[in-house]
Amino acid sequence: MADKFDVIVIGAGPGGYVAAIRAAQMGLKTACVEKWVNKEGKTVHGGTCLNVGCIPSKALLETSHKFVEARDHFAEVGIEVDEPKANIAKMLEFKNSVINKNVGGISALFKANGVTSLEGKGKVTSSTEVEVTDHDGNATTYTADNIVIAAGSVPVEIPPTPLTDDLIVTSTGALEFTEVPKRLGVIGAGVIGLELGSVWKRLGAEVTVLEAMDSFLPMVDSAIAKETQKLLKKQGLDIKLGARVTGSEVKDSEVVVKYTDADGEQEMTFDKLIVCVGRRPYTQGVIADGVGVELDERGFIFVDDQCRTNVPNVYAIGDCVRGPMLAHKASEEGVMVADIIAGHKAEMNYDAIPSVIYTSPEVAWVGMTEQDAKAKGIEVKTGSFPFSANGRALANNAPEGMAKIIADAETDRILGMHIVSQHAGELIAQGVIAMEFGSSAEDLALTCYAHPSTSEAIHEAALAVEGHAIHMANRKKR
Repeated sequence: MADKFDVIVIGAGPGGYVAAIRAAQMGLKTACVEKWVNKEGKTVHGGTCLNVGCIPSKALLETSHKFVEARDHFAEVGIEVDEPKANIAKMLEFKNSVINKNVGGISALFKANGVTSLEGKGKVTSSTEVEVTDHDGNATTYTADNIVIAAGSVPVEIPPTPLTDDLIVTSTGALEFTEVPKRLGVIGAGVIGLELGSVWKRLGAEVTVLEAMDSFLPMVDSAIAKETQKLLKKQGLDIKLGARVTGSEVKDSEVVVKYTDADGEQEMTFDKLIVCVGRRPYTQGVIADGVGVELDERGFIFVDDQCRTNVPNVYAIGDCVRGPMLAHKASEEGVMVADIIAGHKAEMNYDAIPSVIYTSPEVAWVGMTEQDAKAKGIEVKTGSFPFSANGRALANNAPEGMAKIIADAETDRILGMHIVSQHAGELIAQGVIAMEFGSSAEDLALTCYAHPSTSEAIHEAALAVEGHAIHMANRKKR
């Protein structure tokens, strides 16, 4: 029998590595198991997020955005440059450097906090044992008083579009294109599809997004979704709603996609096809038969509000449990679980988890949408404000978008905040903090905001809840 630990965490993604570091900070003897191996054959931490997800996609989103700014918008503000050229190889090199810095940072944090890194595939074999099979196939069993499963998720594959090397790919492959495809198809108009479609559209691809649902971004407030769809269409993204893919065929290094829509059978040909139809929990093979941890029919692990499974001292967090598949949600669950194991009282506010789509402009939201409130029979009042009336947004040459606040009609408590704008992912933190502290719309309306700042749009939206916005004509008089 190998070493005994207070805590063993399976998975070193945003949930797992944070849980391991927090547990170690609490004085617990902690190990973290990771099976991810990079192209050089070295075990790396960070999971999907740092290696093939959040971080690399944001690197390409930022570089492609800068390219479009230089190509299309510098002249508008008086900056004259020769026509810029996109160096895809250099962009990928930058993306990889960002990955390496982040991954290396986690390894350094493990060392600094005394977390033991176990390389290989982890499997829970009992409520106190984890079997780790290294890259050579050798298995070692470790014991622990507590086990945290943070195995993450993987892209969903669909039968009509079987993956074909470098032609039909998931989001992972879409981050590795070495040249801009002339015709790019994207299946799925969700967060990942819109972000990756935006990257390659900015760099010159003709992008068509095929979405099976009839509505665009149904999880987003309808007013924000409508504005976002309009802005993305203006940028040249061809988003086809109600388009259900039924098959595909690779012909002469091209992909022929068949789909049905309101007009019947359709067909389109692409040079590359990205399949972005969601992710599924990576739990197969992580829990041995007989351990007793309950899973649902989709492979998600059943947990309570504090991420306890039905087996004592076994916890699960992140993408392999209920709730949104978001890195920051996984991280906060990791902190909560580590604190609970250490004997502290801890909980997480699942009503105040922000979501962001890093298109340009960005889309961000927290809490209820107006349609959510209506479905629950909650009477609300709302306030909206356009960034076209915000001085800093105009000075930034980024007047697109709007901010919207949803408040309880009776108590004035903020139930949701929704933004489409430049840097919406940063601005949304105001809504998260407000909801965390149970703030009212009046609280934000009475707050002094810096001028000029794009945050003033949040202030004006809060004022608009009672019809008191200063910088636009008010519909309501109080």
